[in-house]
Amino acid sequence: MSLRTQKEALLTQLHAVVDEKIATAQAAIASAKESRDGETKSTAGDKYETGRAMMQIEMDRHEAQLGKALALKNELARVDLTKTYAKAEFGSLVATTQGTYLLAIGLGKVDAEGQTYFTVSLASPIGQLLQGKSTGDAVQFGGRTLVIEALV
Repeated sequence: MSLRTQKEALLTQLHAVVDEKIATAQAAIASAKESRDGETKSTAGDKYETGRAMMQIEMDRHEAQLGKALALKNELARVDLTKTYAKAEFGSLVATTQGTYLLAIGLGKVDAEGQTYFTVSLASPIGQLLQGKSTGDAVQFGGRTLVIEALV
């Protein structure tokens, strides 16, 4: 499988992972909202208020997760499959002697089509090392030497 085909398969998998994160967060928000709104006032008013406050905190947490997942989706949409990269930058798939890295969103290790990839952001230590490098360049990371074999 060509590196470009691998990149397409990886992006399809990443979109599925991010969409799952979005759906999970939306379901959790709906559940927390239903629980919060379903709290009935009892004779112990403080208990009612505490329960509602806890559900609101839970809702806020899930809304933050949803916001992060939507931001990941927006970042992923910026990856250009048609672009040919001479140097490693946002959106490039970098094949090295020690693994293949997608410089886009930081989701870590992802399996797609039987291959293992590392999805990293440019802000990550490995992303910063790879950024701007070309085929044949080498970087030191974690006590290992990674030689860039190909870019797409």
